[in-house]
Amino acid sequence: MIPFRALILSFCFVLVTEQVSAQGAQLAFGAIKADPKLPVEVTSDTLDVNQADGSAEFLGNVLVAQGEMRLSAKRVLVVYNEQKSGIERMEATGDVVLVNGPDAAEADRADYSIDTGVIVMTGNVLLTQGANALTSNKMTVNLTTGTAQMVGRVKTILQADED
Repeated sequence: MIPFRALILSFCFVLVTEQVSAQGAQLAFGAIKADPKLPVEVTSDTLDVNQADGSAEFLGNVLVAQGEMRLSAKRVLVVYNEQKSGIERMEATGDVVLVNGPDAAEADRADYSIDTGVIVMTGNVLLTQGANALTSNKMTVNLTTGTAQMVGRVKTILQADED
C-alpha cells in the first residue's frame, strides 16, 4: 500500500508540473539582488574592437563578472551606448552559464541589458537551484529584483523531502 504522504506528494508534483508546463514559472534567482550599476569586468582569450559600430567582441573562455553575478561563454559581444560612455548591452553565445549566488543557469544564448539589469536566456535553458532543476526555451532574469521567469515548455523535477 502506498503511504498517504507519498500519494499527496505525487499528486502535488503532478499539479505543479502541469501548471509549470502550461503557464511558465516565476521564481527566485540568486541569493542576493544584484546591482547593474556596478562595474563590469570581462576577461577572454582575445578581443576585437570595432570603432565604427561601437562594439567589442570577446572570444574564448569569456568570463563576465559584475558584483556576485558571473556569466561565462565562448563569445560575448559588448555594444556600447551612443555616447560610447558605457555598455548598453551584451550578447553571449556558446555554452552560456550564468551564476548568481547558489543558482546557476545554462543556455545557448544570453542577452544582457545593462540599464535594466535584465538577462534573457534562450535555447535549451537549464536552471539548477540546489537539488531542483527546471528546463525551458526561455528564461528572463531580473537581477535587480532577484527573480526569474521561465516560459516555453517548462519542465521541472522537484525532489521530495526525505524523512
